[in-house]
Amino acid sequence: MSNEDRISVNDTKKCSPNNEDYETGHFSTLAHVHTASTRYPAFGGDLQPGLYRVPKERKLANPAPLGLCAFALTTFVLGCLNMDVRGITEPNIVVGPALAYGGLVQLLAGMWEMAIGNTFGATVLSSYGGFWISLAITFIPGGFNIIGALEKADNGSHTMFYNSFALYLFGWFIFTTLVTMLTLKSPVAFFSLFFFVDIALLLLALGYLFNVDGVPNEKLIKAGGFFALLGAFLAWYNAFAGIADSSNSFFLLPVIHFPWSEKGRSARQNAAGQSAV
Repeated sequence: MSNEDRISVNDTKKCSPNNEDYETGHFSTLAHVHTASTRYPAFGGDLQPGLYRVPKERKLANPAPLGLCAFALTTFVLGCLNMDVRGITEPNIVVGPALAYGGLVQLLAGMWEMAIGNTFGATVLSSYGGFWISLAITFIPGGFNIIGALEKADNGSHTMFYNSFALYLFGWFIFTTLVTMLTLKSPVAFFSLFFFVDIALLLLALGYLFNVDGVPNEKLIKAGGFFALLGAFLAWYNAFAGIADSSNSFFLLPVIHFPWSEKGRSARQNAAGQSAV
């Protein structure tokens, strides 16, 4: 993050444990920061898509990086599988991280987001936690027999399962599209995370829908895996931005804002004022 990315919009100064960190906006999320009216610009590291207020006395750490890391790792594994990395074709390896990390841990992070009053973060992390748990349940060998039941109903063919799975992915594509629309005033990396995940879900859904003789469309599936990897790395990027500050990192990640965002407008106004002088 740059030195000004988390300075309040009205530049109101409040007390903090470390004045230097407060000025740059990089203070520990465990710190008790008193902000009666200060609003901060959108920030992916906090899963905040718009202007927000830090609680007057935060008693919980920032749960967003944990949820983002859980999403990133599980998405990375699934993206590699979809791209047939190292010739791996069976998806069973994703069941473990989808249940424990991308599922349970991300769901808990979503509940903690609810506790600190972040509606967007709570909705997104809890929903994707449910996504990973449901995906794992689908692919547990012999567990709920979801795949087996659909194949049995289709006389041993995979076509019915692939069509059903495509509808499942289309549902998540619709949800992610709605979420992406809520990040248009966010930093570019924050918006790009959801945009790439949205594209990945669409391509994967189309890949399973347009199956040929019970085989998913290989090009669409691999393309979906590629965009999933992009989404995974952007989730890690935003998570790092949410954790890193001057007390634990030698460098801070840059945060680029859209020109129509509150931060972008403030930068233009400042530049116009300086040029006028």
